[in-house]
Amino acid sequence: MYGEENPPLDRAMALGKALRGDVPLLRSRLSAAFGVLAAQPRVDPARLAAIGFCMGGAAVIELARTGAPLVCLAGFHSGFLVGIPEENRAIKGKLLLCHGADDPIVTAAQRDAFLAEMDEAGVDWQLHLYGGVGHSFTNPDIDALDLPGFAYHPLADARSWQAMLNMFNEVLG
Repeated sequence: MYGEENPPLDRAMALGKALRGDVPLLRSRLSAAFGVLAAQPRVDPARLAAIGFCMGGAAVIELARTGAPLVCLAGFHSGFLVGIPEENRAIKGKLLLCHGADDPIVTAAQRDAFLAEMDEAGVDWQLHLYGGVGHSFTNPDIDALDLPGFAYHPLADARSWQAMLNMFNEVLG
């Protein structure tokens, strides 16, 4: 997605910021990767799902906005890019969002605005909001960075993963 393999954190953050500012480039990279995946002989095109963490969560939403035939998608402490109604209506799959209530990166106002967009587009969405939980709660290595508002939270990590598995079971059987 970044155009580089395993960039260090500061470089990944700069590349992510650049991609958020160039949504057509982000979507073209996502569509290319999706095309490679969907073309694999063992892939069932009727059972495609996507998950993403942080910028990857924003990425799966952008992939869905391209009309990719996803039956469901999940974002964990994902960012949100503003979409336009036509793009949002292209999201066909069920959407699961798992967020910390104390996330300093994704504010409640941003989250509410995004959910309003999803409502307007008729997207089947659910939000799992974890109290006392910040950003990157699924990353056991995040604490070493000592970033305010970022912390691994094992219970929220486990609960969010189970929520995703429940959605997959509901949608994919």
